[in-house]
Amino acid sequence: MTRLIVAAGGGGDAVAAAMLSSGLYGGADPAVILTYAWDRPLLGLVPGPRKVRDFIGLEQITPAVSAVPAEARAVAPADSTLPRLAAEVPHTVALLDPHHGAEGVTRQLEELVGHFEPESIDLLDVGGDILARGDEPTLKSPLADALTLAAACQVNAPIRLLVAGPGLDGEVSPDDLRPVLGPVVHTLTADDVERMGAVLAWHPSEAAAMLAATARGVRGACEVRDAGPAVALTDEGPRVHEVDLDEALNRNRLARAIMTTAALDEAEAYSREICGFSEIDHERDTAAQVGDQLPAKPDAEAVWRQLDRFEAQARDRGATHTTFRHLTEALNLHSSQHETLRRLLTDSRPEQYDAPLWRVA
Repeated sequence: MTRLIVAAGGGGDAVAAAMLSSGLYGGADPAVILTYAWDRPLLGLVPGPRKVRDFIGLEQITPAVSAVPAEARAVAPADSTLPRLAAEVPHTVALLDPHHGAEGVTRQLEELVGHFEPESIDLLDVGGDILARGDEPTLKSPLADALTLAAACQVNAPIRLLVAGPGLDGEVSPDDLRPVLGPVVHTLTADDVERMGAVLAWHPSEAAAMLAATARGVRGACEVRDAGPAVALTDEGPRVHEVDLDEALNRNRLARAIMTTAALDEAEAYSREICGFSEIDHERDTAAQVGDQLPAKPDAEAVWRQLDRFEAQARDRGATHTTFRHLTEALNLHSSQHETLRRLLTDSRPEQYDAPLWRVA
């Protein structure tokens, strides 16, 4: 029997899917994790999600769906975290390609359901932006979640929508989410997270990092990238709620609008109309500003000076923790130096490493 877990927004949702498989099902049987290759942008600075043709070495599962094995590689100048993730989890990582809009995502889901006849199908979102109405001022990345939600509601199979760590993505507040959250189906524990410790040490997802940290008992206020408001790390953090799928669709205006889209560009246009922006436009702007220059090796002495200054300011703002992705941004480093910075800091000041977050001194 196979379990299918759809990572609604890609990125950290795929990491959370592996944690959930362990915590909710005991990890006895490997699952199929269907996810976007969408790193927003961190690797390769190529805007938007990756297509099938952006990879070498995929393994076809159905006509529209391919697995991403550990040996696969993204075609330069793009890159992807999925092959490395596939190498470190016991699950099959399958590529969700949204370039044919919600109709294409629906087709991929239907093919996987027909091929595997899974025992269970979970649609997982960390933070809850899959429940966004579209007008929230802190909303940053509604498109991926809206596409998977729109598709899931059109598949002729029972799909359970799960929201882990309400509010941890910093996009929709927990207060706004509570009225629509259903029962808690699982509370992630340190043991659930421990099995993913090696992945969490390098994966750039902020939401997955905060989900894991709260499961390990970390509490406080965590600053995230793009100068967003600090995210509260509370007892709600490790909880996984079930949410009624139809209620989610009724709430998500963008998902309703894009149900019949046949191209990603078409779905983007609806996002601009309903939400006032497209997250891929932001990625295009970022890629244009950074360009393709290779970053210089970080100067350790300069890093420590900037870190001390950042921590003093963060304390004044009431922050107790931050993510390494935000630190990379705050210290004016290239986004690809995220992992290098983590090693430098944790090797020198291990007492401040509240894995996988950095504790403000």
